[in-house]
Amino acid sequence: MESSSQGSRARPARPNLVFRKLRGTRSPGEFATAVRRAAREIGEQVSCDARYIGRVEAGEIRCPNYAYERVFLHMFPGRTLTDLGFSPREAVRGRGRPAAPRPRGADGPLPCCLFPPGGGACRTDRDSDTDEESDVLRRAFMTSGSAAVAAASLGLGGDSVPAQRRRVGAGEAEAVEEAVRRIRLLDDRHGADGLYRRAAQPLRAAYALLDSGVATRAATAERLHAGAGELAISVGWLAHDSGRLGDARSHYAEALATARVAGDAALEAHAFCNTSFLARDAGRHREAVRTAQAGQQAARQVGSARLLSLLSLREAGGWAGLGDRAGCERSLARAHDHFARGPAEDDPEWMSFFAEPELEALQAQCWSALGEWARAACHARRAASLQDHRFTRNLALYRAELAADLARAGVPDEAAAAGDQVLALLEDVRSTRVLGMLADTAEVLRPHRAAPGVGGFLERYEATTAQLA
Repeated sequence: MESSSQGSRARPARPNLVFRKLRGTRSPGEFATAVRRAAREIGEQVSCDARYIGRVEAGEIRCPNYAYERVFLHMFPGRTLTDLGFSPREAVRGRGRPAAPRPRGADGPLPCCLFPPGGGACRTDRDSDTDEESDVLRRAFMTSGSAAVAAASLGLGGDSVPAQRRRVGAGEAEAVEEAVRRIRLLDDRHGADGLYRRAAQPLRAAYALLDSGVATRAATAERLHAGAGELAISVGWLAHDSGRLGDARSHYAEALATARVAGDAALEAHAFCNTSFLARDAGRHREAVRTAQAGQQAARQVGSARLLSLLSLREAGGWAGLGDRAGCERSLARAHDHFARGPAEDDPEWMSFFAEPELEALQAQCWSALGEWARAACHARRAASLQDHRFTRNLALYRAELAADLARAGVPDEAAAAGDQVLALLEDVRSTRVLGMLADTAEVLRPHRAAPGVGGFLERYEATTAQLA
């Protein structure tokens, strides 16, 4: 929060009338769709929805984060942030801000965040809007994460559940939602291995809050259930990507149960989507098909063609694992049909990662499972070439897929070159999935050590893995 002229109370938000004028006759939801579309045009990923637009127009977001800044300047070329009604970044990112005041009607401690940087005072959502991409925040989060601090930030007093039921408002729901966003942001940049254990405690705290609280409004209860379920899926993904498949299965099941209790079709579709992916990785291919199909049934209530496209790709992966080429091709065709319909206002926030690079990468995985290595390599190469380089974890994953496919396609020199590109990214990325794929590639390439570039790659791979051990 920014201090007032007397430093004793928060400066009231001023509506951003300039931004409201730029929206014109479009609804907040329609404008949010335009923002997400503009982001994809420049390879950016933002999770913009009608609520975010409302917060901007209300002046709650005085200066957007760097990702949104790039998108807004792309949408309105020739203008600056101040031309769009925002405050200069240097005016917002001050030091020594006082703690945020308690909202009226809030009972108990203010749950302003789940991941207080450095274990210190909680930050407000306005602060995170300007700082979420900063390296300072990343380091602070990576080195914090005390279980007691995380739970205390939700007012839960460590691992214990409060004896008395407490009133739960929008602040608590927002805290859970912000934890989900922060986990996804850091996973995009750095992979899952360093995040999983730190993220598990806020998940427990969120569910303890859900169990012990009484929501002030039905809409708040819905947000809290959805947020807790999405947090369970995010933590499950961290477990999944870091090789803890049993933990991931448990977290996904928890999210699915939450979705069923709340009657939340979007959350149910997401839980089934990740469960299908996990089943495929665990070799349970029939389960991968069934859960992807169940996810599609839930997704039909959501109104998102992109969600149906992703679930069709999950089903295709299951058929490929079963060796059923016809089933795989039918699911891929359906995925392309859904994808071609384009984005929609009802696309879930978590699907910001699902663009053309991911579409290509998932097709590569299908053809790889069917043993068509050259065809898989074509899709993997396209995925890597289309992926924005700021999203390091996915870039490493796509290049690792490319290296593996090239190695099995009998092109060892190109496979080694792609593998070297993955090694260069491992300084920032910690993903058991990526390391496992690279290990398989190295194993395939060892008989070809004399081929150009292969020997050097194997030496660098062995040196890197020794350092990471």
